[in-house]
Amino acid sequence: MRKGIRQWGQALPFIAPALILLCMFVLYPLARNIQISFSDYDILANRITASVGLSHYQALFQSKRYLLALRNTLLYALVTVPGQMFLGLVLACLINNVRRGQTVCKVISYLPVLTSWVIVSLIFRYLFMSGKGGLINYALMQTGLLSSPVSWLQSEWTANLVLWLFGIWKGVGWVMVIDLAALQGVPRDLYEAAQIDSANAVQIFFRITIPMVRNTTLYLLTVLTIGAFGAYIHVMMITEGAPLGTTNELMNFMYDTAFSKYEFGSAAAQSVLMGLMIFLLTLVQRRVTTEMVN
Repeated sequence: MRKGIRQWGQALPFIAPALILLCMFVLYPLARNIQISFSDYDILANRITASVGLSHYQALFQSKRYLLALRNTLLYALVTVPGQMFLGLVLACLINNVRRGQTVCKVISYLPVLTSWVIVSLIFRYLFMSGKGGLINYALMQTGLLSSPVSWLQSEWTANLVLWLFGIWKGVGWVMVIDLAALQGVPRDLYEAAQIDSANAVQIFFRITIPMVRNTTLYLLTVLTIGAFGAYIHVMMITEGAPLGTTNELMNFMYDTAFSKYEFGSAAAQSVLMGLMIFLLTLVQRRVTTEMVN
């Protein structure tokens, strides 16, 4: 015990600043948020006005708008996460086999990740604008695929489709960089042996490439799923939850609850539920991936 206390005493001056910041900006806000979720909170007076128990949580599960936002978030994750992972891996394989101009290809593929969320969201909003003024409608009508313009952002499912396409496009470059780093660690001898055995490109991709980057794929699955639950900026900039809140996701619904309706107790309950969902999903993914690796 004395040795342990002495070791902690020696290390404490070095880790104390980080511990102080952790308590100030992570642990205390987390505990305060949980406390607010069980009460009514007056932000102007900065005090809790009444304790309401689990009423905020019960009201959320009885709210059709919240359940709709939860559904949209889950669908967004189910569509964008596999889409980013598959397209990112395919793109990484293509770039990995390029002999010249590999750096240029990587830069072009990674540009969507670097660009501002606000700017590219506004560009997507213009691309899918209703009427003939939208570039997508104009191009489809010029090619004869459409006879009349589509109101992409005024319909529930087409608006969600635009958000899904944006999420995939924005994240493919980051997945490509991670997968490309993993692919460069795969021995070239495996590919040469497969080619000698007359394996085609599809067989090499599914039987060599995918198994060799399995650990990276499992990491990307966890990180991208967590990121999908935090989708906010492009939803606000492209659809603003329209039509009638049918494209809202959890972050947007939480923001509206807190800063439009000033119901901070309900918003705090939503954040607690989101944290629990992400924690459980991560736990399940870790359990499943550990069993797969073993």
